[in-house]
Amino acid sequence: MKTGSPASRLKLNIKPNDRVLDIGSGDFPHPRANVCVDKYVNDNTHRSSDLKVLQNQEFIQADGENLPFEDNAFDYVICEQVLEHVEHPELFIKEMNRVAKRGYLETPSLIGEYLIPKKSHKWVLLDIDGIVVMYEKEKLGLNDAIDFGELFLNYFPRQSIGWKIVQRTHHQALTMSYEWENEIKYLVNPDDERLLNYFRKPWTLDMVNQVMPQRSLQKEASMAINAFVDITQSIFKSKVLKRNKS
Repeated sequence: MKTGSPASRLKLNIKPNDRVLDIGSGDFPHPRANVCVDKYVNDNTHRSSDLKVLQNQEFIQADGENLPFEDNAFDYVICEQVLEHVEHPELFIKEMNRVAKRGYLETPSLIGEYLIPKKSHKWVLLDIDGIVVMYEKEKLGLNDAIDFGELFLNYFPRQSIGWKIVQRTHHQALTMSYEWENEIKYLVNPDDERLLNYFRKPWTLDMVNQVMPQRSLQKEASMAINAFVDITQSIFKSKVLKRNKS
């Protein structure tokens, strides 16, 4: 079941002694992972640069749909920006559930796929009622022709403090982040008309609130302040690091 929607990959409920697996670690392995798995070693079709493994991490080439580990071999499993690529998501999710009883799943949201489409993405996903709902892009007729990735991935994050705050306070607009325990609840190409409406029709206010639940003014203010503090600290650390390197 779903336990939360972390605002950052670095704010996961991982315990100090947990043994952690990162599936599809690619060029951006999670720093907390003990073991990293990727299907592709020399093929960058599904990632932006070459494979990377951090110090003290073990790397194993393997397919996420058929992992070479015993049941419950790990305490926590991470899968970031991978599930939207896979051929058989049911097998992939079952393997995640098999090798660990807790974990974190992250993909582009439906909105993110509209704004920053990728031809290598086979699926579009949304978290609806705590269930990961996914449809094949081809069946929905989604078009990859218009891509705002340069704006939302590069320009805004570098130039706009306002956008940085939005990223930290309303991350689910572009990203589906799903932390879970015991099992991931999911549906693949469901025929349910109510669910299909999220992917095919204009959203009503009720649908918006379902995907992005309303928060109190106090909570919004608190999150905005924390986001600004976090941004300030990251900018300061970045400048200090550059100064030390120079």
